Amino acid sequence: MSIPRTRREARSEAPPAAPPAWLRVLLPSVLIVVWFAAAAIGGPYFGRVDEVSSNDRTAYLPATAEATEVQERLSGFADGDAIPAVVVFAADDELTPQDLEAIATALADAADTAAVAGEVSPPIPSEDGLAAQAFVPLDGAAGVGEATAELRETLAAGAPAGVAVFVTGPAGFTSDLTSAFAGIDGLLLGVALAAVLVILVLVYRSLLLPVAVLATSMFALCVALLTVWWLAHADVLLLSGQTQGILFILVIGAATDYALLYVARYRDELVRTPRPWTATLRALRGSIEPIAASGGTVIAGLLCLLLSDLRSNSSLGPVASIGIVFAMLSALTLLPSILLLCGRAAFWPRRPAYDPHAPEAGGTGVWARLAAWIARRPRPIWIATAAVLALGCVGVTQLQASGVPQSELVLGASEAREGQRVLGEHFPDGSGSPASVLVPEDRMDEAVAVLLADDGIADVAVAVDRSGRTAPVTEDGIGAFGPPGTPAPEPVVSDGAVLLQATLTDAADSAAAEDTVRALRAAFDDTVPDALVGGVTATDVDTNDASIRDRTLIVPLVLVVILAILMLLLRSVLAPVLLVATTVLSFGTAMGVAGVVFTHVLGFPGADPAVPLYGFVFLVALGIDYNIFLMSRVREEALAHGTREGVLRGLRLTGGIITSAGLVLAATFTALAVIPVLFLVQIAFIVAFGVLLDTFVVRSLLVPALATDIGRAIWWPSRLARAR
Repeated sequence: MSIPRTRREARSEAPPAAPPAWLRVLLPSVLIVVWFAAAAIGGPYFGRVDEVSSNDRTAYLPATAEATEVQERLSGFADGDAIPAVVVFAADDELTPQDLEAIATALADAADTAAVAGEVSPPIPSEDGLAAQAFVPLDGAAGVGEATAELRETLAAGAPAGVAVFVTGPAGFTSDLTSAFAGIDGLLLGVALAAVLVILVLVYRSLLLPVAVLATSMFALCVALLTVWWLAHADVLLLSGQTQGILFILVIGAATDYALLYVARYRDELVRTPRPWTATLRALRGSIEPIAASGGTVIAGLLCLLLSDLRSNSSLGPVASIGIVFAMLSALTLLPSILLLCGRAAFWPRRPAYDPHAPEAGGTGVWARLAAWIARRPRPIWIATAAVLALGCVGVTQLQASGVPQSELVLGASEAREGQRVLGEHFPDGSGSPASVLVPEDRMDEAVAVLLADDGIADVAVAVDRSGRTAPVTEDGIGAFGPPGTPAPEPVVSDGAVLLQATLTDAADSAAAEDTVRALRAAFDDTVPDALVGGVTATDVDTNDASIRDRTLIVPLVLVVILAILMLLLRSVLAPVLLVATTVLSFGTAMGVAGVVFTHVLGFPGADPAVPLYGFVFLVALGIDYNIFLMSRVREEALAHGTREGVLRGLRLTGGIITSAGLVLAATFTALAVIPVLFLVQIAFIVAFGVLLDTFVVRSLLVPALATDIGRAIWWPSRLARAR
């Protein structure tokens, strides 16, 4: 198919009449003011995210999960909204009676602080005499991090010389996680913006243009955060530190990518027309469809997460989608307004001069040479590239995505993790994080028998008052406090049930402890069907099970949704199928390399089951973006020059800009690694590596070579497949 001249040349000969000068100034000015006002309102909310966010894992469990039901009913057995902390006192020499008395005094002092929300247990010495433990309920409403820090300071000041103090248990690990996320507002954002700024300066070699693009990203993020904050405040959405970090990175990366695409079109049109207004209209016409398709693909993939049983996943879908919406709006309204008012000065000192006879961009250079190479040998290139990617997929077998212990969620130093290690040296490994078992009052004896018959249970206690105190219980009944003859206390009864606390012999976040919980649930199904098992270990079990179920359901759904969008965009069936297949192949390679790096290079203890799901959603949705940018331009060029020439022209014209976009997105996701949380570090590596793989291998070699080899048939069954 050929025509005497390209559509761009035809447009440059007869530019539309420009509106009055006052309108050309007023319209973009109003848009900029609106965005500036919205960003000014949203900016202060960066410091207020902790008001509406939570890092409590039980808050994100499915409503139908057994651990969720137990957690919701625990309030009937204790007064207040307390989070248990386990305090471990350890020394190299045996603790003396004077040491234990000093520890008891320190605990009494801690009980008088605002951080403590209930009765503090006395120190419980270990059998070897080298340690003691105590249980302290902390005020969760006041902030677990602040309460834990205050408790540590008080106990450290009152502990005897030579006795080390550790705060662990649920409160300790939650505090560590909160501290790890503390750098999101400052460190993460600063690193991401600095990386993007460096890339933009190198790409544009301009002073004003990088600032305009960064302003586009930051304004979009401010408005997105404002919207998300109020939705979380109204309990419409759940927000966590993990979701917040992904939102920041996704908006900055996506908005910058869309801005790069628009700027490339705008610069090209400034060469073809003397009027910035006309260049703006033409650039918008050329950018709206690929940006809308790209953003729509990402949003569609993210919204598939709404089907997740885990609220941590289902909440990420709408939160991130809101960010993408504002990223698209800023790139298509704010940035064009800024560039329209600045005109060619935005590119200073390399202003594009009006020259309707200038050679087409991409006619020379590395992308032109790459296109020529692909034109000569397309089939060997795509076969060899596909083979290398397939080989990389083999490493997937090394990815251990069955869950990680809670103690390993935070990278680097962790007092809670160290405290758990010390606790396990002197007490049963499960001390401090027992399994919470709710059983009908009249079936308590049977339930106790089931628990004590399991080798994974060290001992069993029952809640006897609402301050959190428990009494030991055996098959012979509840043990009494005090001297012989003292009557045994009565258990607390709530909604006809009693609460048993079963101390595990294994660490609460270990695989062995999870096996014990699964075995207990199976045993209760046969003996006490109404019994419910919750607690830290049960939460991990239910979370992992829900993640695996989500992965099985959502991954195929995302593929179907993205495939449908591509078919609508490209008016083809074969091309979208091939594009999705190449993106999935790229994802498999990224996961394979990640499996080898995580296990054999970085020595990570494993990965959360949600890691492959998040990696898939981000890589397939974001990776397909670059194929959209490329193939939408290829289709445009194919209409004028034929498919094979259109592929090569599309590669030449989009090569530089898509590569820049890939570098920006990879850099922004890499910034996630500054937050010392295992999940985010793993997602940072997978997405950053996968994006670079898509940018430099899949979109630069595999897709163009495959499309060139197939020729016009790639557009089947559209009319373009039959054009000559």
